[in-house]
Amino acid sequence: MKETGLMFKAPLVRAILSGQKTQTRRVVKPQPAAGQGMVNAGYCGDRHLWLRDGPCDKTDPAYEWRCPMGQPGDRIYVRETFVQGHKADPATGDLRRWDKDGNELPMTTWYRATDQIGWSDDDGWETNVPWKPAIHMPKDLARIWLEVTGVRVERLQQISRGDAMAEGCPHPNMASGPDPREWFAELWDSTGGDWAANPWVWVIDFKTISTTGRPA
Repeated sequence: MKETGLMFKAPLVRAILSGQKTQTRRVVKPQPAAGQGMVNAGYCGDRHLWLRDGPCDKTDPAYEWRCPMGQPGDRIYVRETFVQGHKADPATGDLRRWDKDGNELPMTTWYRATDQIGWSDDDGWETNVPWKPAIHMPKDLARIWLEVTGVRVERLQQISRGDAMAEGCPHPNMASGPDPREWFAELWDSTGGDWAANPWVWVIDFKTISTTGRPA
C-alpha cells in the first residue's frame, strides 16, 4: 500500500475535518503535448494507466502516466502548517517548556488550521508562534489520513458544480446561488495554479480514515 503526503492550506484542512472536502485535484506532470489528450488504458488490461491519445511514440516522455498520488486503496497523509512544542500552560494556553518545579514538560504538536496558541522560550513570552510550513511536516506528525477511493483525469475547467462542492466549497450548491466553480477557480489561482491554462489534472476522490494520526 502506497502512502503519499499532500499539502493542504488551512481552510481546506478544516473542510476535510468537517467532511466537506472529499476530493482534490493535482496537475498531471508532464502535460500531454498541445492538441493531445489522455485515455485510460483499461482496454488493454491496466485501468490505472493513462496513455497519450494519438499515435503512439515510444520515445515520447509523456507517453504514459500513472497517478503519483496512488490508486484506490492507497493512503494520503495531510501535510499542514504545524509546530512542535511543549505542553500548554493550563491557565493561559501558552506553551511552556518547564513546569513550576523545573521539570521539562512533554512535547506535543499543534496545527495552525485549528489550534490557537502562544509560545514561550528562554527569553520570555513571544507573541508569534514559529509555525513550520506544511512541506516540512514529517509523516509521523500527520494527524489526518485519507484513503484514495477513485482516480481519473480530466481538464481543469471540466469540473462540475458537484465536484466543486466536493473540493470543499463553503457556498451553498443551489441552482440559483453562487457557482462553486467560480470559488474553485479563485482557489486554484491562489495556490499558484493557472485556471486559464486549463491543464490536465488528476482528480482524486478520498475518504477520511483518521484525524488522530496514522490509522491501524
